Amino acid sequence: MTSDADAIRFLNDPGSIRERAALLFDRLARGDSEHFEYHPEKLPGVGRLVAQVTRDNYPDLKIPYHARENHFLAQASEAREQSSTGSQGSGGRDRLTRLFSDPDLSSEERARREFDLTVTSVLLDAGAGAEWSYLEADTNERYARSEGLAVASLHWFASGAFSVNPDQPQRADARALQSLTEKDLEAGFQVSERNPLVGVSGRLGLLHALGRAIEAHPELFHEGRVGGLFDVLSAGATRGELPAERILEAVLAGLSSIWPGRESIGDVNLGDVWRHSGLEHCHPANGLIPFHKLSQWLSYSLVVPLERAGVRVTGLERLTGLPEYRNGGLFLDAGVLSLKDSAAQDQAHAPGSELIIEWRAATIVLLDQVAELVRKELGVTAEDMPLPCVLEGGTWAAGRRLAQNLRQGLPPLQLASDGTVF
Repeated sequence: MTSDADAIRFLNDPGSIRERAALLFDRLARGDSEHFEYHPEKLPGVGRLVAQVTRDNYPDLKIPYHARENHFLAQASEAREQSSTGSQGSGGRDRLTRLFSDPDLSSEERARREFDLTVTSVLLDAGAGAEWSYLEADTNERYARSEGLAVASLHWFASGAFSVNPDQPQRADARALQSLTEKDLEAGFQVSERNPLVGVSGRLGLLHALGRAIEAHPELFHEGRVGGLFDVLSAGATRGELPAERILEAVLAGLSSIWPGRESIGDVNLGDVWRHSGLEHCHPANGLIPFHKLSQWLSYSLVVPLERAGVRVTGLERLTGLPEYRNGGLFLDAGVLSLKDSAAQDQAHAPGSELIIEWRAATIVLLDQVAELVRKELGVTAEDMPLPCVLEGGTWAAGRRLAQNLRQGLPPLQLASDGTVF
């Protein structure tokens, strides 16, 4: 008999994400899904599209990881939305260098500050909605969607709003996070009746919960700050190398409590884990499929400051693609997946609906397949172009390009988001 602890370990293992996603995808591919049909003949075209978008964005194929830092480089968002690539390539505004310009700043303290910024920014990054944008004061440029949320969160962080010490504004401390109000968040993101942001209360709830999680896990978050996690991870490196799974493991251990109550085992909140009837006879964790989308994107994002500080992260291929509406939209818009009931396109779908769960599971599997096609098209190996580079190069940008051409950037399905999944 499987213990609760064994079930939780299974659900937190990235290998289990692929395993359960494959079970649902195989079911879909056999024609047993109530919601989707699969058109494998369309997949090679997606591989060619993603390869072309990658060449457009990164002609030298020097592709960064799909990490939050890329959004901090945003520049001239209106022009970029028109080009619909969704990538900065090698350009952009280097806001991080300006933010961390103190000549006395050690590489370790810079990494801690980058952890402080990155974690809070990723948690604030769920879909903004089509009507919201952010006007950056010092550039007078307006940004929307993920780039807008990134730029807004960077400036909000830089203002010292997350620090308990006015003399050290570039921190994210537990007590300061818990004291933030909805009015603070609306001011930081320039929210108004004319500039509405989806999921304000959900985002604020995540920041409050992050503050509580930091206090609950002093073994992970030294000094009561997010950036203390850098010290724990860097200390866990062996001969300067750290497996990517250890990053995800720490993120899941430290942050599992912050997600809204969904599925749980005992008193452990499972986070981005969902129930599907097609998995009821699977052991362990009957009926459940993990995705851990934000946790995995956060893990990819934390690789960047770790490697900048001298820690080499290995085993990135163990983590999965990100099942969100840009990557998932790529396969719907390119015709690899189609809805069996066209009326579903006009309905709002909650993250826990079986339609959304199947879409996300298929996205996991198809991203792995497209990655192989893209590498073959570009003549590179998996070592040259690991999955987070394929995402950045890449699938996310191609998904945005198709969405921009078809619906002015809106997702292919209506999502009833609470600001914590999509």
